Amino acid sequence: MREASVDSRISSAAAKAGVPRLYRIYFYLTSGCNLACRHCYLSPPFDPEGTARPSLSVEMFEAAIAEAKSLGLTGVKLTGGEPLLHPQIMRLLEIVRREQLDLEIETNGLMCTPVLAAEIARNPRRGVSVSLDGADAATHEHIRGVSGSFSRALQAIRNLSAAGAAPKVIMTVMRANAGQAADMVHLAETLGAASVDFNILNLIPRGGQLLQSAEALSVSELIRLGRHVDMELAPSTNIRLHFDYPPAFRPLSRMAEGGGCNVCHINDILGVNSRGHYVLCGVGELMPELLFGTIGWDRLEDVWRENGTLKALRAGLPFRLEGVCGACLLKHTCLGFCLAQNYYRTGNLWAPFWFCEEARKQGLFPPSRLGAGDEEAVGQGCRLKRAT
Repeated sequence: MREASVDSRISSAAAKAGVPRLYRIYFYLTSGCNLACRHCYLSPPFDPEGTARPSLSVEMFEAAIAEAKSLGLTGVKLTGGEPLLHPQIMRLLEIVRREQLDLEIETNGLMCTPVLAAEIARNPRRGVSVSLDGADAATHEHIRGVSGSFSRALQAIRNLSAAGAAPKVIMTVMRANAGQAADMVHLAETLGAASVDFNILNLIPRGGQLLQSAEALSVSELIRLGRHVDMELAPSTNIRLHFDYPPAFRPLSRMAEGGGCNVCHINDILGVNSRGHYVLCGVGELMPELLFGTIGWDRLEDVWRENGTLKALRAGLPFRLEGVCGACLLKHTCLGFCLAQNYYRTGNLWAPFWFCEEARKQGLFPPSRLGAGDEEAVGQGCRLKRAT
């Protein structure tokens, strides 16, 4: 059973922990979404016009950025719900550009017109991800829940590419689309995308339901698919491919090529939800104990420096990680992969990531990544890089 407050578990060491720079804020701009995805880990209510659910005010957006810049802020991620549903999205993009911040956007693409794509491209340091969960309309729309969403997502990718902001395509792999990895790479190439990321499911709330209904892939199936992407598909294309399983499963050859590890920078980021609350990340919306304060009421510097949960993470990572994560040679890089998801599932900040723990139980965790050894050698080419 989850405890009432994570802060109650803070150790005395946490109070002495150093305070890192706040490099990035993840703004969850809208609480609703114009799709009804089967696997969404935030489960926002369906809001096709973006008018039925609250969105973060421009004033709160500006205030959070102003306070964060003195803490080292260099960039923002705009996500949701669906960020492009925000009624003043053009104004928010203008603020990010004016403040000379790196811009990252995660979108389903339905609202990405040529005009909006051009506005996004005006930021010289931007990255855009468009979700595409099938290489054909039937598969994508089965997963995303809205008819016509496939053609609109394809058009968004074309619009962004034409504007000079070629996006990343993100495909969340599950049983319904697992056989389409090669087709997805080919489709991304023809659309002018810059890369493809294959993400594994977050097994919270809707993703957990897919696991119960056998629509989620098993760990062994995911490992096989990841190896197929890393060792067969990646050498066959000029666009970057990334399979988002934990770094311990990544082949050394891919690490040496700079294949990247796309892990969560939990100690460098903070979330802001659509109501203006500071949260650990989007999962904080589902757990009141991971809401840390409110824009305009709580000073961001006080939240960032003094919140007990954040201090505990700084003091405890990676050495307090438990189970297979505590024994993994890549724990300094991976940091438990997704602590918020781990906490949601177990009520324990230091619990091992479900994928790795299940792989260990089945004898599938790479033995060369466990126990005493040269972590630098294992992790070469897999350095932490902040997203742009």
